[in-house]
Amino acid sequence: MSDRSKPNTAKIIAVANQKGGVGKTTTTINLGAALAETGQKVLIVDLDPQGNASTGLGVSASDRDMTTYDMLLEDASIASIVRQTDIANLELAPSTTDLSSADIELVSNERRSFLLHDALRKPSFDSLGYDHVLIDCPPSLNLLTVNAMVAAHSVLVPLQSEFYALEGLSQLMMTLREVRQTANPDLRIEGVLLTMYDTRNNLSLQVEQDAREALGDLVFQTRIPRNVRISEAPSFAQSVLEYDTRSKGSMAYRDLAQEMVSRSVGSSL
Repeated sequence: MSDRSKPNTAKIIAVANQKGGVGKTTTTINLGAALAETGQKVLIVDLDPQGNASTGLGVSASDRDMTTYDMLLEDASIASIVRQTDIANLELAPSTTDLSSADIELVSNERRSFLLHDALRKPSFDSLGYDHVLIDCPPSLNLLTVNAMVAAHSVLVPLQSEFYALEGLSQLMMTLREVRQTANPDLRIEGVLLTMYDTRNNLSLQVEQDAREALGDLVFQTRIPRNVRISEAPSFAQSVLEYDTRSKGSMAYRDLAQEMVSRSVGSSL
């Protein structure tokens, strides 16, 4: 457990892939729960207008009075929008569909790409004492995802174990490089995470082989299995660690948390 008397050194990770259905929100919630389980203080920032991370953590739309929209567009402090979840050490900055208009509303703002960065660098944020901040990005490379990358120390990329999986990474990597060149030169790849992995399926094995040949050590050793408990947990507004703590899915996300913490610095392409 971290020493709260020390200055805050929260590690900020954007969970991003412009492709939908690859396990971004699932990974954000369950990795956050696994880190919290070890005593880390974790904040999940829901930056997806669909608000699935908020729903998955048990915060209904009617209870989201203050959201990431207010933080980005109304200059509300992050402390004013954060909600405690049912998981000890895990807090949430929720979102709603209001966030879907952010690209249009921010187009004339000179610091439109830096709004989340600025919110996460204020002294009032430091005083909250988070160890990890996980940003759940929308399934597109829009201004919200760019905000996440500008604010983050690293990017974690969930990669579904399916045909053409690697081809979808090229645009994401191009955006990441552009952010490095223009706004966040220290941005790193935290790792590429194979999700929905089925050891009985030759396609999963082939995708893993291709990913490791192309990306090397950027690919986490941990693989997230295709597991019914992971799929069921959101309908109960729980992480899989709460829903079935001994399931293969729970064990995989605990392994991921341990592997991630053991990596002192994210790798770079």
